[in-house]
Amino acid sequence: MPELPEVEALRVFLDDHLVGREIDRVLPLAVSVLKTYDPPLTALHGSTVTDIARHGKFLDIGAGPLHLITHLARAGRLRWKDGFPATPPRPGKGPLALRTVLTGGDGFDLTEAGTAKRLAVYLVHDPAEVPGIARLGPDPLDDSFDRDAFAALLAGERRRIKGALRDQSLIAGIGNAYSDEILHAAKMSPYLLTANLTDDQISRLHIALRTTLREAVARSGGLGAGELKAEKKSGMRVHGRTGEACPVCGDTIREVSFSDSSLQYCPTCQTGGKPLADRRLSRLLK
Repeated sequence: MPELPEVEALRVFLDDHLVGREIDRVLPLAVSVLKTYDPPLTALHGSTVTDIARHGKFLDIGAGPLHLITHLARAGRLRWKDGFPATPPRPGKGPLALRTVLTGGDGFDLTEAGTAKRLAVYLVHDPAEVPGIARLGPDPLDDSFDRDAFAALLAGERRRIKGALRDQSLIAGIGNAYSDEILHAAKMSPYLLTANLTDDQISRLHIALRTTLREAVARSGGLGAGELKAEKKSGMRVHGRTGEACPVCGDTIREVSFSDSSLQYCPTCQTGGKPLADRRLSRLLK
């Protein structure tokens, strides 16, 4: 799933390619993709893109009073096109979900692989009309997100730190992959309870969070929309690297699996050398 660094890179890419350009047409091509119907997408036809913004993992294309907002979910991708076939695509065929064509003939497609269709597009007058944006927590790259602000957010939490970092209503933009990376950089177990964090651990976690995200944004800078997935994967130290050697200590990276996701960690760096319990694996071994 694209997370804050990838969506920020897309924001920068689209800022270079869209702002000041006129939209010719926007074509919804998957039944499930459009989540709003008033105003209609035809309201964008002939309008000029004025700005590109990011709200957590949401991408916001501003066109005057309207905002075309996209959440790419797990399998969504934005693909820039220098041109399109003269014949319009048939709705419901393949991964193509939405096409935006500029008056110059270029533009972008939104695609989504797989059968679980979660990619979402909204056309609204105010980004806060999108439920997922309305409930977002603060952006961790904002200047106001200092150590004290982070500590205040965690003060009322009573859960595992991995889940807290992924909660979009607590902190916007961090998902499964970067929460693994942040906790590895902070040398903390994903099972550590927020209520048990010491002042030193909060400070260390805040530094790791900001540094990990900033470095990921820097690595993605200047890349095209189609290059971001590969860059994200190549920049991971532990996430998605089960069985490989930890780049810090050389221990074997381990995994804990859940019904719809998994986490990766280094036992030596994060859990005092002890593997975390994997209930799914335990059931298989019975």
